[in-house]
Amino acid sequence: MHGTMLQERAAERAQELPGAGLTHPFGEDWDVYKVRGKVFMLATAVTQEPIVVLKAAPADARSLREAHEDVSPGYHMNKKHWITLHPGGDLDEELVDDLVTESYLLVVEGLPRRLRPVDPTTFGSGS
Repeated sequence: MHGTMLQERAAERAQELPGAGLTHPFGEDWDVYKVRGKVFMLATAVTQEPIVVLKAAPADARSLREAHEDVSPGYHMNKKHWITLHPGGDLDEELVDDLVTESYLLVVEGLPRRLRPVDPTTFGSGS
């Protein structure tokens, strides 16, 4: 994906997720998507390119960085648990959607059951 298409696709997917909302706690240069007050996605161009920062399981984050040149450790985040997606590489819409959804579900999983907008174990499975 090139240029702002990466951020646009990620934002579209984030807005489809139950309970997700867009905030700007760090100013207008940062789009911060939260679920029940917890961050699952950030998007910015302060790095001189439009990037998306997502939560990822440590093993998945490592595998993604090894498999894709346009995936790096999380920008200004914990490098073990967050990844940054960069435009211009081989990331396609389906993979971006999957990564945004996985980030969301990782955060939902950490919420108390009563606050979860979905069941992270069955979300998206048609159950």
